[in-house]
Amino acid sequence: MMNLSNQPNTGGIMKKLFALLMVSVIMGTMFAGCSKNEPTKEQTDSVDNTTTTDGSSETETMTEVTNVTVWYYWEAEGHQKTLNKVIDDFNTLQKGVSVEAKYVPFTDFKKQLSIGASADELPDIVILDNPDHAAYASMGIFADITGEFDVSNYYAGPVNSATIDGKLYGVPFGSNCLALFYNDDMLQAAGVEVPTTWEELEAVAAATTTDNVYGLAFSSLQNEEGTFNFLPWVWSTGASSYEINSEGGIKALKFIKGLVDAGSMPVEAINWTQGDTKNQFISGNLAMMINGTWQVPSMRSDVPDMNWNVAMIPQDKEQASGLGGENFAVIAGGQEEASLEFLKYVTQPEVNLFMMNNMGYISPNMATADGQFGDDSVYQVFVDELEFAKSRGPLPEWPQVSDAISLAFNEVIVDISSPEVAAEKAQKTIDSIIGQ
Repeated sequence: MMNLSNQPNTGGIMKKLFALLMVSVIMGTMFAGCSKNEPTKEQTDSVDNTTTTDGSSETETMTEVTNVTVWYYWEAEGHQKTLNKVIDDFNTLQKGVSVEAKYVPFTDFKKQLSIGASADELPDIVILDNPDHAAYASMGIFADITGEFDVSNYYAGPVNSATIDGKLYGVPFGSNCLALFYNDDMLQAAGVEVPTTWEELEAVAAATTTDNVYGLAFSSLQNEEGTFNFLPWVWSTGASSYEINSEGGIKALKFIKGLVDAGSMPVEAINWTQGDTKNQFISGNLAMMINGTWQVPSMRSDVPDMNWNVAMIPQDKEQASGLGGENFAVIAGGQEEASLEFLKYVTQPEVNLFMMNNMGYISPNMATADGQFGDDSVYQVFVDELEFAKSRGPLPEWPQVSDAISLAFNEVIVDISSPEVAAEKAQKTIDSIIGQ
């Protein structure tokens, strides 16, 4: 991993050359640069001398306004309305900073951010997926805001996703994580209890598997979504994301392979998104699934009579979950001071709680998350699980590492490679990336 301590915060020739190199790695192809809303200022010392009806001179002083642009990729109308409401409130409360939000489609977000870095066409703040944070921080485009925010009361996983070489390059926006969903009626019919360990999970999955029902499934796509769902099994053994060819990494691969071989988990999960997995669960085709916080609202509305609940993910040696969510990042060399003023506003407990509740996130601030959901026992499980949620990375080359991991468990699930062979192959790729 590169050391960012000597990286400049502002633009320059070396920064642009490095940014172009990162574009070729991340994208593989060039993409037309986006236009930038350049920040403007109304000069404070501009004086307009006018004469009143009685012949006196009246001096009007204009207030300086700094324009700040925020990029986000949310398609959900509720997310957009919530963000705009907070921005409108901030703009109304003070006159020195004017914030404006701009929607950039998720499919274009990384491209525009990468190309913008090389062309000095960037916003002032971005809200981005936390696994991508390190890649862009390594390009030198995010401001070092160490000491600007007190993150000592934040969950470790979200903070780690925005921290490189001990320096803070962003502020966690909102978090989510994974947990075990289970059909209580199916477990009761099979005479089993909610599993808490891998051994218990194997037994419960086998007991609830019938001709038409699989005991367990989770999204196993060969992409970041699949990696997100697989890594908690690796972490539960005590191994890290970069130790796939280890006792723990191989054990995790063997565990998943064992569920498939026993008929308790469908091979078809390699084609299922998290949304597909949820649909299989609410259709009665799964007794248990691994899925995230964001599925709770739709499940409550779509299947109000279904008897389901959630629990912590069954563990091997230690509790683990996958961290999802977004971070704020301030663009280096942009309107940094004004951007920080806005971020300090939106991270206040009341404002943060308003955004989290309206967008379906868990606050990354433990003090705010504590009691966020009142007596809602389902959401409280996710809050409890968040304490054990780990970030993917942080590493600039995380996308390549993720590809190696998802390929490994896919090959194991479809019986192309044994756990040992798949782990060894993945490890060679990972070691070549992180330089071991």
